[in-house]
Amino acid sequence: MGQLKDKSVIIIGAAGNGNMGQVIAQRFADEGAKVLVAGRHEDELKRFSQTIGGSYALCDITKRGDIDAMVDQTLSLHGKVDVAINATGWGLMTPFIETSEDDLNKMVDLQFKGPYQFCQAVLKSMSETGGGSIIQISSATATIMLADHAAYMGTKAGVDHVIRCIANEFGKDGIRANSISPGLTATPMTAGAVGTPGVVEAFSKEYPLGRVGTSEDIAAAAVFLASDDCFMTGQNLQVNGGLTLRRNPTREEIGASVAQVMAGKES
Repeated sequence: MGQLKDKSVIIIGAAGNGNMGQVIAQRFADEGAKVLVAGRHEDELKRFSQTIGGSYALCDITKRGDIDAMVDQTLSLHGKVDVAINATGWGLMTPFIETSEDDLNKMVDLQFKGPYQFCQAVLKSMSETGGGSIIQISSATATIMLADHAAYMGTKAGVDHVIRCIANEFGKDGIRANSISPGLTATPMTAGAVGTPGVVEAFSKEYPLGRVGTSEDIAAAAVFLASDDCFMTGQNLQVNGGLTLRRNPTREEIGASVAQVMAGKES
């Protein structure tokens, strides 16, 4: 413990009880970081921030004004931003042809434009204070296929490349930028799918390590990327038990009902 002592950390996407953002925030607080959690649900943010001895900000990542205010609040509290983590996402599962323009616009705003602007907002502060670490929570599906998931997969893959651009351009300022790609993980966003009989079993057999991942697995990887021991940038860590060595199950193997369960789940 204590790997992140006194580091100033923003984690956006931590407004859902028990979601991946909160698990990461708890681990960072345990490691001594000063954590500000952010998202759209004030009651939950307030409750959770108190449990970890941190602070919170209301922030819709699709609104640049909210992002800037969140960063300003962090600077006011801690004087710097050492680590910025984007854990937002929407697990939309819709057949390619049936993806509506509204859903496509929402996905782009949430999973591409928003993260892009989040990075823009923290880069200035990091450049002025000697560097930092940007961590994007991506997905194994940005690399390997999953049926009925194209809008999600495409926007995650796009931001992964943006992360590479940041790493290349801002490394001279001491800034590292990396992605972490979970596979199927039991979170509030995936609760419906994970709880569907046969789904976990269908995924597990594709993992060389024999099990689906946990949010704690992702938090552990994030601690490394945030720590001063990390000499890595521009990378996408496949923290998914080797899933990307193989494949996701097909639509027929996991059942068409999963798409119906997953549609509309947003963190």
